Amino acid sequence: MRAAVLEGVGSPLRVEEVPIPEPKAGEVLVKVAACGVCHTDLHVIKGEVAFPTPCVLGHEISGTVAALGPGVEGLKEGQRVVASFIMPCGTCYYCVRGEEDLCERFFAFNRLKGVLYDGTTRLFRKDGSPLWMYSMGGLAEYAVVPATDVFPLPEGLPLEEAAILGCALFTALGAVRTAGLEGGESVAVVATGGVGLGIVQLARAFGAYPVVAIDLRPEKLQKAKALGASHAFTPEEAQEGVRALTEGRGVDVAFEALGRPETFRLALSLLRDGGRMVPVGIAPSGVEAGVEITRLVRRKLKILGSYGAKPRRDMPTLLKLAQVGSLGVGAEVTERFTLEEADLAYRRLDRGEIVGRAVVVMGR
Repeated sequence: MRAAVLEGVGSPLRVEEVPIPEPKAGEVLVKVAACGVCHTDLHVIKGEVAFPTPCVLGHEISGTVAALGPGVEGLKEGQRVVASFIMPCGTCYYCVRGEEDLCERFFAFNRLKGVLYDGTTRLFRKDGSPLWMYSMGGLAEYAVVPATDVFPLPEGLPLEEAAILGCALFTALGAVRTAGLEGGESVAVVATGGVGLGIVQLARAFGAYPVVAIDLRPEKLQKAKALGASHAFTPEEAQEGVRALTEGRGVDVAFEALGRPETFRLALSLLRDGGRMVPVGIAPSGVEAGVEITRLVRRKLKILGSYGAKPRRDMPTLLKLAQVGSLGVGAEVTERFTLEEADLAYRRLDRGEIVGRAVVVMGR
């Protein structure tokens, strides 16, 4: 099969032929239809998040079941499926408590070592040398995924575009769940890339108003309004605009979806007294954002970190929301690249040139 390999930090992604992986017990081999282009992969490419190389990136995929490992039930070959970037082991301390977004083995094995839960990778070069896996290593024609993280895709949803359900929209649902968002609450979304646009859509679906989109790029604000934002401001306009919409108080919930100190602080500054700020953007390792302690204490502000949703609880909900049209899965996907163009896709993402979400399509 073809796979886009990152040889080392700062290296371009290069497509090479590698053996098709084989699923082990409790795993599924997915023939990948498409893989989303996410900023978290870009952090690895740039060395801002530590990860072993050489590796295969890509962590939000859609495709069809190619083979089932021993013991897998409830799926069949040829079935259309999606997978989230968090791959719960199902047995660790957090998974058995229903907190799959904190899965110990996912972080200890996959995110730190690039392997699955028997301690080995499923990807190798022709000479037998290992290729490490970022989640399932979705920038390839086939990927092995734990069965705990493979979900049938409802009829009527487009297969390629559905890839973004695995991270952009999955992360957005986790953020909205973490916030405890209720109908009628006011929301600000700082940074409207793929995840931010997902939060805009879900906030609208949950009955929030106003839903305020904040971004530097006019075309991103236009996209946010098309997907449900009631108002849109640049960062310079945000303070005055939000106060005018909320009788001077600020919003009930502010989401930050970029992972930069300035956007973190901006989101916090937009809260009303007693409001909640949910940061979801990943920053380079070691980056901090200062918080005014006295305001945090006196005004009862809450900062609620959110990495993603809980796969087995939340992915079925997400799929249902997409199926009934509460989420515009296809509308959020704005660009498609071939696997050979994967490096170009991430370079364009790094330059801020992608509006919405891009996907790498394997069959093109």
